Amino acid sequence: MQTITTLCCLLAALIIPQTVCAGIPIDTVMVSEAATLETATGTLHGSLLMPTSQKAMPLVIILSGSGPTDRDGNQGPLMNNSLKLFAKALGYNGIATLRYDKRGIAGSKAAGKPEKDMRIEDFMNDASAWIKRFKGDKRFSRIVVAGHSEGSLIGMVAAHTAHANAFISLAGTGFPADKVLKTQFQSLPLGTSQITTPILDSLRAGKTVSHVPPMLQAVFRPSVQPYLMSWFAYDPSLEIKKLNVPVLIVQGTTDIQVSVEDARALATAKPDAKLVLIEGMNHILKQAPKDRMQNMATYNNGTLPIVEELVKVVCGFVEGVSKSE
Repeated sequence: MQTITTLCCLLAALIIPQTVCAGIPIDTVMVSEAATLETATGTLHGSLLMPTSQKAMPLVIILSGSGPTDRDGNQGPLMNNSLKLFAKALGYNGIATLRYDKRGIAGSKAAGKPEKDMRIEDFMNDASAWIKRFKGDKRFSRIVVAGHSEGSLIGMVAAHTAHANAFISLAGTGFPADKVLKTQFQSLPLGTSQITTPILDSLRAGKTVSHVPPMLQAVFRPSVQPYLMSWFAYDPSLEIKKLNVPVLIVQGTTDIQVSVEDARALATAKPDAKLVLIEGMNHILKQAPKDRMQNMATYNNGTLPIVEELVKVVCGFVEGVSKSE
């Protein structure tokens, strides 16, 4: 059975004049706590960021995307700080957040299983455990799950399983991952998709691939294939239908990894969801042009702010959830 221990490590670190969603200027004092989740394979580590308040506040649990993405939205040397900036922006607007390192990544590295044993359900179960713990915390009035990229699929499944109060998809795919990868490979040099399509089709059918070209080992190495097969088995458009809570779908128009069509597919599957397309926002939630090289340059700019409209949309949605229940 999983248990959680939350340790206070930093008090009243920031006092910054900001504006709440309703437009009332305030001085926001935020408290950061280290949160840990004990699992069968080790401890997951996260950051709980809260504005000080005498009243219960909504908590947004932020789930990061695929690969070695940490709680701040960074991957190794690529430091964009997108999720950290997102958490701070919500905090300045009276909304608490939890973001955490996935098992096997950064602070939660020791909790990782051997790669060959990892499945996407491991991440879904972890997300569900965090939700269940904080649902009983009297400091929080509502639990909202916000999943970014692959975290969108993980989040919608966890939100359904653990009965979160609302769900937000940030740059989440609307189609099975193998289809998304096929589209991404088509943008690479000529001939790449001719090699990758048979591999993707085999994994989609539940069959591993023994021969993988050296240039594709990073994506399709034998040890990661079981994880990919577990991931490909889920269709986000089917999973989002299962949610009986308010849903917000947000997508940027200059995202070079996930398309507007993905967001529209999710919205079609969930007609009562709110769909918001943000002009000029890329995959890491920052303002960027469509030009691929200029867009990618933002992936290693940790000081570039996230798009302000995103914060306003999310704050308004969370406020609406709090008022409607």
